[in-house]
Amino acid sequence: MTTRIIDRQDWQHYFDHLSSIMPTFMVEIEVAGLDIGDQIEGEWVPMTGISYDPKSDLLTVELDNGKVMHNIDKPQQVAVEEDDAGLHSIEVKCGHGHIHALRLRTPLELPKD
Repeated sequence: MTTRIIDRQDWQHYFDHLSSIMPTFMVEIEVAGLDIGDQIEGEWVPMTGISYDPKSDLLTVELDNGKVMHNIDKPQQVAVEEDDAGLHSIEVKCGHGHIHALRLRTPLELPKD
């Protein structure tokens, strides 16, 4: 499995493209930080979209067809884990220094370049 850092200038395009090709799939969201410990924010819930708004500097993960939004304020770094099977996870470091780990139950198959 390979970890790849996504450049900030590519975040909006990357997540818009990801949302356009992804079906609904199950995701676990864990938030970790020295001040908060490890917290499960969502345990195998349907993820239906993900987007980055550069104007508000906010990454939004849409869960359960928009019934729940997991917002990541002022993301500092985005890393993805991929292999030949597809996308396995997304890790985002937010402006508060917390790590938001989105783990996919089954890999999201990415289109071949």
